[in-house]
Amino acid sequence: MSTPVATRPATVSRRAGRFTGFMPLIALVALTAALTAVDPDFLTQRSLTAALRTAAPLIVLAAGATLVVLCGGIDLSIAALASLSTVLLALWLPDLGGLATPAVILIAAAIGAAQGTAHVLLRIPSFIVTLGGMSILSAIALVVSGAGTVRVVDDSTVSWLDLYIGGFLPTSAAMAIVLVALIAVVLKVTPLQSWVSATGYSESAARLAGTPVDLVKIGAFCLSGACAGFAAVMLVSRQFSGGPTMADNLLLPAVAAIVVGGTAITGGHGSVWRSLAGALVVTLLRVGLPIVGVPSAYEQILYGAIIVVAVALTLDGSKVSTIK
Repeated sequence: MSTPVATRPATVSRRAGRFTGFMPLIALVALTAALTAVDPDFLTQRSLTAALRTAAPLIVLAAGATLVVLCGGIDLSIAALASLSTVLLALWLPDLGGLATPAVILIAAAIGAAQGTAHVLLRIPSFIVTLGGMSILSAIALVVSGAGTVRVVDDSTVSWLDLYIGGFLPTSAAMAIVLVALIAVVLKVTPLQSWVSATGYSESAARLAGTPVDLVKIGAFCLSGACAGFAAVMLVSRQFSGGPTMADNLLLPAVAAIVVGGTAITGGHGSVWRSLAGALVVTLLRVGLPIVGVPSAYEQILYGAIIVVAVALTLDGSKVSTIK
């Protein structure tokens, strides 16, 4: 009989527990207050609706990738996969119609599962697998699209994502929140949450306890890929086109959303709800920088600084014996 899986390690980083609990919400409230102080018109229905609409694809990308990070890995291919998915969707919509959306999501999920399988079976670090995957997927997107934008003539099957509920809440944002809730519920009511946490805390201990570590990792990559596909559907519904680099600028924001949300980059600690809050913080920064007069060219610098600081606050030092 297998030993029950421990959902927390023997030694938990006190810094992670101290800083990450309310960090996303505190940052969200503080940032909103700061932007409102600079521009009182920021806290209006129009501005908030635009922010939610912008945040939707980022929330979906970050939610899927959070599962990979919780398992102790990382998926650097999500943005490239989302870009490729926009191209495939734009190409398939004329012939497949409503079937194009599930087809693209399934293809993206299969690509994610393939990367997870390569990581598990070949024992290659997820960083290397997904870095290579990012390059391959970007090249495929360029070839398939002819290195150009693929216009969508009839977007009736995906245009519903660009509508508004009650005239205020973007449907895409509502779907992103529903997706996060669905993932959270499934994790909560099944053994998956303890399996994911145990895998992230200590893979060797999880294996000894009977956790199907390899299947958990492959499943996490599969979900990350599916979320990248769904984020692509959102982008196409908004842009009326697909492009080989359409989602490439979302990689750093997605990673920033995960770590700002308090998910430890070393795995085992965090949640998709925190990543949702982190995505909102990152979106407010993207929207707010022009308001305070910061050129958009400085966004990448800010994201890099945020990632370094957030990782420093959430890193579980007990799991890293040597910093290289």
